[in-house]
Amino acid sequence: MDLVLDVANKHVLTPYVFPGTWREDDVIRQLISLFVIVNIGGYVLYFLLATISYYTIFDRRLMKHPLYIENQVWLEIVYTCSQVPLMAIPTVSLFLLEVRGYSRLYDNVDTLLGYAGLVLSAFTFIAFTDGCIYWIHRFLHHRATYRLVHKHHHRWKVPTPFASHAFHWLDGFLQSCPYHIYPFIFPLHKGLYLGLFVFVNFWTVSIHDGDYRVPELLKPFINGSAHHTDHHLFYNYNYGQFFTLWDRIGGSFRTPSSFLGEGPIKTVEDHWAKLERANGNIVNGKSDGSVHEKVE
Repeated sequence: MDLVLDVANKHVLTPYVFPGTWREDDVIRQLISLFVIVNIGGYVLYFLLATISYYTIFDRRLMKHPLYIENQVWLEIVYTCSQVPLMAIPTVSLFLLEVRGYSRLYDNVDTLLGYAGLVLSAFTFIAFTDGCIYWIHRFLHHRATYRLVHKHHHRWKVPTPFASHAFHWLDGFLQSCPYHIYPFIFPLHKGLYLGLFVFVNFWTVSIHDGDYRVPELLKPFINGSAHHTDHHLFYNYNYGQFFTLWDRIGGSFRTPSSFLGEGPIKTVEDHWAKLERANGNIVNGKSDGSVHEKVE
């Protein structure tokens, strides 16, 4: 995060915001700066990625699902916006430790095996965070924590991309902790860390995007939108973030209903076909057609 802070200091904060007498390495200034950066960055990533996904990928037929809430997209956005500043508070404390040199982040690519080290770090980062998030997520489904924290995210039974970050601030922070903890345990290049942070946000949106297709070869391994949508619908299955490995180990894996031809889209089609048949029966019974108009 110090890379972002340095750029912000150079181009905005030092020349236009803070007085020249306030040193850039002052801890209070760093806290304020990081809080602003985290909030702005969080909103930008959320709205950019979720909006692109909503208009280019999300299957709008899901908005006719019987469990889809009226004005759901608006509710998802409002809830997200209300939680981001709260989530930023504990997040900034960890970023501050990074900025002040307590992590194992490094600048020079040659510090650890060159570019091979970057590839290795990316793999271990994904593997480490995937395992940690599985158990954190599963803990959040425990009766002691679910109603207080995680239930807010399960309000969206059939999520849209805007539900990707619509969770209680403590829920969001706990599930993001592995991303922040990793560079305190393992060496990681600063530029790669920023790239992985963007990727994580992209993936979080993608598993809420309503596109249930997965390449056949990857179906046994990748935890995609089909898996995570079933998690929203059935609760105690498919806790994983990136892969299905920990769900299989933990006995919580469920083959996505969409892979079996019984997913949310099938529910939408069956639901509206049933209503159409009901409306047709009423019309044949010499109704004036008003019921059919309401359904449409």
